[in-house]
Amino acid sequence: MIQGLNHITFITSDLKRMSRLTCEVLGGKEIYSSGDDTFSLSKEIFFDLGGLWIAAMEGAPLPTRTYNHVALKVDDNDIETYREKITAFGFEVLPGRPRVQGEGQSLYFYDHDNHLFELHSGTLEQRLHRYANN
Repeated sequence: MIQGLNHITFITSDLKRMSRLTCEVLGGKEIYSSGDDTFSLSKEIFFDLGGLWIAAMEGAPLPTRTYNHVALKVDDNDIETYREKITAFGFEVLPGRPRVQGEGQSLYFYDHDNHLFELHSGTLEQRLHRYANN
């Protein structure tokens, strides 16, 4: 039986840059670096991001951008603070998709390896309630 999410792995062309994104922009904490060792497929760094294990492995970036993404939970009040950090770091912030009122706010951005991140303030329960009452 599935018990929950174990970890998320991102392949990145620059581990130091991914570490800056995860720690300086998103507020995570680096908890392990393989250095020059390769225990898995390549050099790697592990992070704790809000209690979630994030792994970054060195490799070729994604060739194209898609809507496949990871959505991270944030408070409504923090959206603009994150927008400032993301913009200052040089990431492309996308226009948000149209939303119905009451399903939370989102901030989408691509990193340098074409990963799409969403910072989202809503919950599944809020969205389902809003859709049912639309």
